[in-house]
This record gives sequence, structure tokens and C-alpha cells, in this order.
Amino acid sequence: MRLLFLGDMVGKTGRTTVWEKLPGLIADLKLDFVIVNGENAAGGFGITEDIYLETINAGADVVTTGNHVWDQKEAVTFCTRHDQFLRPANYPAGTPGKGSGLFYARNGARVLVANIMGRVFMHPELDDPFKSAESILAACPLKEQADAIIFDFHAEATSEKQCFGHFVDGRASFVVGTHTHVPTADHQILNGGTAYMSDAGMCGDYDSSLGMEKEEPLNRFISKMPKGRFEAAHGPATLCGVGVEISDSTGLAEKIAPLRIGPRLAETIPDFWA
Repeated sequence: MRLLFLGDMVGKTGRTTVWEKLPGLIADLKLDFVIVNGENAAGGFGITEDIYLETINAGADVVTTGNHVWDQKEAVTFCTRHDQFLRPANYPAGTPGKGSGLFYARNGARVLVANIMGRVFMHPELDDPFKSAESILAACPLKEQADAIIFDFHAEATSEKQCFGHFVDGRASFVVGTHTHVPTADHQILNGGTAYMSDAGMCGDYDSSLGMEKEEPLNRFISKMPKGRFEAAHGPATLCGVGVEISDSTGLAEKIAPLRIGPRLAETIPDFWA
């Protein structure tokens, strides 16, 4: 199975670039399943229902989120209407929406996708992500109820991300970090066969501060005084993500490589799909 994960869409330039390029990528790379993190898609803060639907219409099979999931108030309502929209699974019981789900890939495979949020340096501090993952894996084990299992681990600390990867190694197909908006160079397959990358990066304008126009963040570092609001940068966006090839027989990863298309960052497309 060929899977593509795209990191946090940031603002209009990030989401429109995903919408424009994703259909071609699905066709050219013969993708079976696509996951997109959409938590920064609406002006850099949260996601609206219209943006969610456009992302699904462009070819995403699942849209994940993170700590900004509720920044657009309508998300509290529309999250209950769409099974392909995930918020972090370790929110307290009774929170609207869902944190994981079983979906069908284009090749017929059953794909469990779970959205988990870390707790180190994160707000709000949610329930234990490790216990949450354990419950999800126990309810839908790899190669029993699911042919592949993917975790979007939305967290700040790379140590927490790495430990989470080791925690589910051999029991999940792929763990990918989101939230920090900077693609890491540590894509690898762990000892037990789980593909791992600390952060997929963002789909947005890299002439920025994490997708925001750089003047105000820079001002706050220097002066410690706000002069205005953070605004999503509007320059040309780079598409950032990671491709994984998953064994049909074991559900574990066989290959992993970053995908980056656009200005500023060195372009790369998984060569094992060439």
C-alpha cells in the first residue's frame, strides 16, 4: 500500500497548494491513501467545514488536527457530521467528534488512523497519549481488524515523539509527528518495522515564521510587546509530507521518504515510487 501524509496546511496559500497538487500526486504516484493535517488551514488557526470538504474533494481520505482544532468555533459542530475528520483522541470522554477511525484505502485495505496529541510543552494538556494509543491498538490490532495503522502524533517535544514511536513500534505501520511546521531529517523504519518521522513539516509559505508573516513574531521576540495579530503568510507555498510503502502481508513499513514540492526547500519526491 502506498500512503502519503501531508503536514499542517497553513493559511490560504497552504491549503490551495494542497488542493491544486494533490489530485495529480494521487494519479502520478498511484497513491492508495492520503492523510492531511488541517488544523492551521483557516488563516493559520483552525479549520472550517468548507475547507475540510475542499480537502476531502481534492483526494484526502482523512483530515487530522491538533491543538488548534477548536479555533474555528464551527468545528465543534461539524466534527460530529464527518467521519473523516479527526481531533486528538486523548481529549476527555464526551468531547465532540472522534480521534480515530477505520477507513478503506483505494486498494481495499483497512486503514486505522488515529490522531494523538502530546503533553510536553502543549496546551491544553490532554489525557495520557500512551494510554490512549494502547486502548486504540487493543481495540483494532494490526493484521486483525486493520491492514495498516497510522498515528498522527501532534506534539512539540521530539523526545516525546520518538518515545511514542518506540512505544508502538511493531504494532503500527507509521508514526508521523506534526505541530512544529519544520520537516525533520530523521525519517526511518524502526527496529520493529514501524515507519517514523519526527515532523512532516507544513504545507505553507516558508518565507515566514512557521507559516506566519515574520514581522510580528520577530517583533515579539525583540520587544516583548505585541504590535498586531499573527497573520498567515501569503507567499508561494511548499508542499511538505512523507511517503510510506506498507507491506500488504505484514502491515509494517517497507520504505519511507520525504516529499517536498515548492520553493525554498530542496524538492524531493519518494524515489521508490518513480
